[in-house]
Amino acid sequence: MSDEEPLSEQPLTEGRADKLTTVCRSAVGDSCRSVTYFDATNYMQVYLRDDLEQDADLMSFIGHEWHDYKTTTDAYAGSELGKYRYSIRVFENGFLVRVGRGDRGVFVTTDGLKLKDFDSLVAAISELFESWE
Repeated sequence: MSDEEPLSEQPLTEGRADKLTTVCRSAVGDSCRSVTYFDATNYMQVYLRDDLEQDADLMSFIGHEWHDYKTTTDAYAGSELGKYRYSIRVFENGFLVRVGRGDRGVFVTTDGLKLKDFDSLVAAISELFESWE
């Protein structure tokens, strides 16, 4: 299957889903808990670490992340802070990193990381998105 052949009813091809998983896991290693791609009409969990259960309400997560991304980018557009890059949400059992570009995004959940690890993860995802354009 080529990188451009779509999976049935999925927003990413199998090749792109595999590449996204590889990029995220390479950036943060075994700290990577899950990787979920989303766009304006669909979402796809491309990775879930073996020791975790697939019981998260991903549709709810996507709804919040999509809405918050749009609200955040609109709210800070043109500020002296510069262009929005990414968000980190801190929870009791880990982190959620959201990276958006246009009408698509990825959220990655992780165990504890340092800020430089998040920067590396975001840079890797952003580079991958650029290669898809």
